[in-house]
Amino acid sequence: MNTWLTDTRTSYDTVADSYADLMRDAIAGNPHLRAALRLFAELVGDGLVADVGCGPGHVIAHLTGLGVDVVGLDLSPAMVSIARRNHPRPRFVVGSMTDLPLADGSVAGVLAWWSLIHVPDESVPLALGHFRRVLRPEGLLMLGYHVGTDSRLKTSGYGGLPMNVHVHRRTPARTAEWLRASGFTVVAEILLDQQAMVFARRRGD
Repeated sequence: MNTWLTDTRTSYDTVADSYADLMRDAIAGNPHLRAALRLFAELVGDGLVADVGCGPGHVIAHLTGLGVDVVGLDLSPAMVSIARRNHPRPRFVVGSMTDLPLADGSVAGVLAWWSLIHVPDESVPLALGHFRRVLRPEGLLMLGYHVGTDSRLKTSGYGGLPMNVHVHRRTPARTAEWLRASGFTVVAEILLDQQAMVFARRRGD
């Protein structure tokens, strides 16, 4: 496993309980996030959605309430354990976005909310390639990310617990460039304060 993957997994295993506590009301308290998820649920249509980097499952719980059929995947076994305990109905799987354990063309949508932020630039096309692979033609991808041009090493967080992950900020232009090169068509962008969400469709073969 690449060093950044190992570091990300270990870091989120360490902070899993604190992170779950912090995220418990994150969507309920943010009308912009709720609106974005409602739009995603409307646009994705019928079929399975994969929440890649699902963490403790709080986003899946919200999407399930909107009538979306969702499977959650996360690199951290501790996060998946918490998600399974708190949300027993959806399915949760331990897995990496660089090698998604999903069949080609098997999902109608992929949600990757702030889960690419620890992926180095050179590995972003690999992750996007897997998103495209598992999406059916015209399937919907929604990314959330931090806006900027810098990267910093995060050594503690979520209760002051130790972490060892780089947090990468990207510009909308750079993100759109990656998406187009990976076989997606960008259809909408939502820009917030130092955050962004982008909707893209998988182009047909």
